[in-house]
Amino acid sequence: MLNVSLRPITQSDLELIFAHQIDSVACQLAQFPPREREAFYRHWQQNILGQEAVLARGIEVEGQLVGNICHWHADGLALIGYWIDRAHWGRGIATLTLSVFLPLVRSRPLWAHVAQHNVASQRVLLRHGFVKTGNVIQEEADTASLIELVLR
Repeated sequence: MLNVSLRPITQSDLELIFAHQIDSVACQLAQFPPREREAFYRHWQQNILGQEAVLARGIEVEGQLVGNICHWHADGLALIGYWIDRAHWGRGIATLTLSVFLPLVRSRPLWAHVAQHNVASQRVLLRHGFVKTGNVIQEEADTASLIELVLR
Protein backbone atom coordinates (compact mmCIF):
# COMPACT_ATOMS: atom_id res chain seq x y z
CA MET A 1 0.00 0.00 0.00
CA LEU A 2 1.13 3.55 -0.73
CA ASN A 3 2.38 5.76 2.05
CA VAL A 4 0.47 9.04 1.58
CA SER A 5 1.06 11.87 4.03
CA LEU A 6 0.07 15.51 4.24
CA ARG A 7 2.18 18.45 5.31
CA PRO A 8 1.92 22.24 5.24
CA ILE A 9 2.78 23.79 1.89
CA THR A 10 5.83 26.05 1.91
CA GLN A 11 6.97 28.78 -0.43
CA SER A 12 9.58 26.39 -1.83
CA ASP A 13 6.80 23.99 -2.97
CA LEU A 14 5.19 26.53 -5.26
CA GLU A 15 7.39 25.90 -8.30
CA LEU A 16 6.44 22.22 -8.37
CA ILE A 17 2.76 23.01 -7.77
CA PHE A 18 3.00 25.54 -10.62
CA ALA A 19 4.37 22.79 -12.88
CA HIS A 20 1.46 20.51 -11.90
CA GLN A 21 -1.15 23.14 -12.78
CA ILE A 22 0.25 23.97 -16.24
CA ASP A 23 -0.16 20.39 -17.47
CA SER A 24 -2.63 20.78 -20.35
CA VAL A 25 -4.15 17.30 -19.89
CA ALA A 26 -4.75 17.92 -16.18
CA CYS A 27 -6.24 21.34 -16.91
CA GLN A 28 -8.61 19.82 -19.45
CA LEU A 29 -9.71 17.18 -16.94
CA ALA A 30 -10.23 19.80 -14.24
CA GLN A 31 -11.80 22.27 -16.68
CA PHE A 32 -9.62 24.94 -15.15
CA PRO A 33 -7.19 27.06 -17.18
CA PRO A 34 -3.57 27.23 -16.03
CA ARG A 35 -2.42 30.45 -14.46
CA GLU A 36 0.56 32.35 -15.79
CA ARG A 37 3.55 32.20 -13.42
CA GLU A 38 3.05 35.66 -11.88
CA ALA A 39 -0.70 35.18 -11.41
CA PHE A 40 -0.13 31.71 -9.97
CA TYR A 41 2.37 32.94 -7.36
CA ARG A 42 0.20 35.94 -6.47
CA HIS A 43 -2.86 33.68 -6.05
CA TRP A 44 -1.03 31.19 -3.83
CA GLN A 45 0.73 33.80 -1.72
CA GLN A 46 -2.31 36.03 -1.18
CA ASN A 47 -5.28 33.65 -1.27
CA ILE A 48 -3.88 30.40 0.07
CA LEU A 49 -0.62 30.64 2.00
CA GLY A 50 -1.48 34.11 3.26
CA GLN A 51 -4.86 33.14 4.72
CA GLU A 52 -5.30 31.61 8.17
CA ALA A 53 -8.77 30.36 7.24
CA VAL A 54 -7.39 28.23 4.38
CA LEU A 55 -6.17 24.73 5.17
CA ALA A 56 -3.65 23.86 2.46
CA ARG A 57 -1.58 20.69 2.52
CA GLY A 58 0.99 19.18 0.25
CA ILE A 59 0.38 15.55 -0.67
CA GLU A 60 3.47 13.40 -0.34
CA VAL A 61 3.94 9.83 -1.49
CA GLU A 62 7.03 8.20 -0.08
CA GLY A 63 8.51 11.64 0.62
CA GLN A 64 7.80 13.11 -2.84
CA LEU A 65 5.39 16.04 -3.29
CA VAL A 66 2.78 14.82 -5.80
CA GLY A 67 -0.04 17.32 -5.32
CA ASN A 68 -2.02 19.50 -2.97
CA ILE A 69 -5.37 19.61 -1.23
CA CYS A 70 -7.11 22.67 0.19
CA HIS A 71 -10.14 23.67 2.21
CA TRP A 72 -11.46 27.24 2.04
CA HIS A 73 -14.65 29.27 2.28
CA ALA A 74 -16.15 31.18 -0.65
CA ASP A 75 -19.61 32.62 -1.25
CA GLY A 76 -20.79 31.20 2.08
CA LEU A 77 -19.70 27.64 1.24
CA ALA A 78 -17.01 25.46 2.80
CA LEU A 79 -15.14 24.01 -0.18
CA ILE A 80 -12.52 21.38 -0.83
CA GLY A 81 -10.30 20.88 -3.86
CA TYR A 82 -7.25 18.86 -4.76
CA TRP A 83 -4.76 18.49 -7.59
CA ILE A 84 -2.62 15.42 -8.19
CA ASP A 85 0.33 15.46 -10.60
CA ARG A 86 -0.73 13.52 -13.70
CA ALA A 87 2.29 11.21 -13.41
CA HIS A 88 0.64 9.83 -10.24
CA TRP A 89 -2.96 9.39 -11.43
CA GLY A 90 -4.62 6.02 -11.04
CA ARG A 91 -2.65 4.94 -7.97
CA GLY A 92 -5.31 5.65 -5.33
CA ILE A 93 -3.56 8.78 -4.05
CA ALA A 94 -6.68 10.96 -4.08
CA THR A 95 -8.64 8.34 -2.16
CA LEU A 96 -5.94 8.00 0.49
CA THR A 97 -5.48 11.77 0.65
CA LEU A 98 -9.15 12.38 1.40
CA SER A 99 -9.07 9.69 4.08
CA VAL A 100 -6.36 11.68 5.86
CA PHE A 101 -7.61 15.21 5.06
CA LEU A 102 -11.36 15.02 5.72
CA PRO A 103 -10.98 14.42 9.48
CA LEU A 104 -8.98 17.68 9.65
CA VAL A 105 -11.91 19.68 8.24
CA ARG A 106 -14.71 20.36 10.70
CA SER A 107 -16.91 22.36 8.34
CA ARG A 108 -20.08 20.64 7.22
CA PRO A 109 -21.65 20.73 4.82
CA LEU A 110 -18.51 20.53 2.69
CA TRP A 111 -18.78 21.20 -1.03
CA ALA A 112 -16.76 20.05 -4.05
CA HIS A 113 -17.16 21.18 -7.65
CA VAL A 114 -15.96 18.67 -10.25
CA ALA A 115 -15.86 18.58 -14.04
CA GLN A 116 -18.71 16.48 -15.39
CA HIS A 117 -16.32 14.28 -17.36
CA ASN A 118 -13.94 13.76 -14.40
CA VAL A 119 -15.56 10.50 -13.38
CA ALA A 120 -12.52 9.33 -11.38
CA SER A 121 -12.63 12.35 -9.08
CA GLN A 122 -16.39 12.01 -8.69
CA ARG A 123 -15.89 8.37 -7.66
CA VAL A 124 -13.28 9.37 -5.07
CA LEU A 125 -15.63 11.92 -3.52
CA LEU A 126 -18.64 9.59 -3.58
CA ARG A 127 -16.53 6.91 -1.87
CA HIS A 128 -15.97 9.38 0.99
CA GLY A 129 -19.65 10.15 1.52
CA PHE A 130 -20.16 13.09 -0.85
CA VAL A 131 -23.40 13.02 -2.82
CA LYS A 132 -24.31 14.74 -6.08
CA THR A 133 -26.71 17.63 -5.55
CA GLY A 134 -27.94 17.82 -9.13
CA ASN A 135 -26.72 21.43 -9.37
CA VAL A 136 -24.42 22.60 -12.12
CA ILE A 137 -21.92 25.31 -11.18
CA GLN A 138 -20.09 27.79 -13.39
CA GLU A 139 -17.21 29.30 -11.44
CA GLU A 140 -15.36 32.34 -12.73
CA ALA A 141 -12.19 30.69 -14.04
CA ASP A 142 -13.70 27.38 -15.15
CA THR A 143 -13.74 26.60 -18.84
CA ALA A 144 -17.09 24.78 -18.56
CA SER A 145 -19.76 23.94 -16.00
CA LEU A 146 -19.00 21.69 -13.03
CA ILE A 147 -21.21 19.38 -11.04
CA GLU A 148 -21.70 19.99 -7.34
CA LEU A 149 -21.18 17.40 -4.61
CA VAL A 150 -21.75 17.80 -0.88
CA LEU A 151 -20.69 16.01 2.28
CA ARG A 152 -23.14 16.61 5.13
